[in-house]
Amino acid sequence: MPEFAVFPSLKDKSVLVTGGAQGIGAEIVRAFATQGAKVGFIDLDSEGSAALAASIEGTVEYETCDLRDIDAQRNAIAALAGRLGNASVLVNNAARDDRHHWKDVTPEYWDERQATNLRHMFFAIQAVAPGMIEAGGGSIINLGSNSWWEASGGFPAYATAKSAVHGLSRTMARDLGKHRIRVNSIVPGWIMTERQKDLWATPETLAAHRERQCLPDLIEPVYVARMVLFLASDDAAMCTACNYMVEAGSI
Repeated sequence: MPEFAVFPSLKDKSVLVTGGAQGIGAEIVRAFATQGAKVGFIDLDSEGSAALAASIEGTVEYETCDLRDIDAQRNAIAALAGRLGNASVLVNNAARDDRHHWKDVTPEYWDERQATNLRHMFFAIQAVAPGMIEAGGGSIINLGSNSWWEASGGFPAYATAKSAVHGLSRTMARDLGKHRIRVNSIVPGWIMTERQKDLWATPETLAAHRERQCLPDLIEPVYVARMVLFLASDDAAMCTACNYMVEAGSI
């Protein structure tokens, strides 16, 4: 593992991460805690959330809720703000890339996929932005996906939602920029979380993916977390309305 940078500007910052109990989200929570930030995260998995929080040294709090329920999300954000202060960093990470065939998609399934992968991002921004405005600035980081850049098939509702993340980031960067709130998107490639390894990472698919990437190494979640830290820090003070690729050159 390489040696990573320390960002002094992140110490004692209040950070909110959605979908923080496992996978990329859990790595993001750990990374901020290591920087000395006060980290709050939201996840539906109460058991996984408790285990993660107990495993990390530092200030880590969590709330359990279903992000598809916007009122529940708002209450969770308010509860974490009450314990950690208003978030100066928001990481909209929560999503699920469940596979589905286009012939099988119903209107109800389509709407549920947008609620799972997109809608909660906007309402999280809406909830935290007033506190950031009052504080004089902040950083919002939305997790997109390179799946639609690659024209990947097998999950049209997911790919559509993830493509919209980039539009959301750019329009909110314009609306919030006058308050010195930066809004960016991170574009992960195929990240080797436990979920990906368990469900889809076969020797054949991994070999094909390595051929597609410019770099030969598979991408671990820590590399997405490191990009999140940079965009949250003062080092990225003039970075907004952009996409930051963490995909080893696979597009």
